[in-house]
Amino acid sequence: MMVPEIILASASARRAALLEQIDLPFRTHPSALGDDGEARRAGETAEACARRLALAKASEVAAAERRGLVIGADTVVTCGGRVLGKPRDRAEAQAFLVSLAGRTHRVITGIAVVEAATGRAAVGAAVTRVTMRPFDAEEAARYVATGEPMDKAGAYGIQGRGALLVDGIQGDYFNVVGLPLVLLAALLRRFGVDAWSARAARGHRVVGPARRP
Repeated sequence: MMVPEIILASASARRAALLEQIDLPFRTHPSALGDDGEARRAGETAEACARRLALAKASEVAAAERRGLVIGADTVVTCGGRVLGKPRDRAEAQAFLVSLAGRTHRVITGIAVVEAATGRAAVGAAVTRVTMRPFDAEEAARYVATGEPMDKAGAYGIQGRGALLVDGIQGDYFNVVGLPLVLLAALLRRFGVDAWSARAARGHRVVGPARRP
């Protein structure tokens, strides 16, 4: 069976690297919709928000494609009922980090796979609990000075130097990086794509939007 083309609706280098890690052929067509985890609707849970935003991204790209399966993702960090998105500046990044110190927070990534030809969608969300060790404002400032927190929800990257602040996790590590791979593989199976054999069936990865005739 011919494996459909897989399209990542994200410009995230971290998400692309995770797809490469499992040897899944894909190309990128970033959504014009940004991460907006703070745009929760009244009464909406963080999980529902992450799923909705992931679906919106995948659907927006799918509408511009003739064929293929489009993957959309959105990561939301919550602590004490507060949503921590990407920090607007270094002061906010430091404030986010201080609020996480010595506490357990949740990282939620919504994933949506949309079939471009039909609009059929499969959507889910993964939740990981992350416990930070105690640290003070000075150490948070030293981390912010590296620049690493500035493009990340919650103002840290567990796959980078932010790992020095993490005491432990409960759940999917790759979810915290930005793409829960087990959940993604389960969603792809609903469209007949087996992540174990997709490389052999599809061939080499192509980067960038499809060229129009």
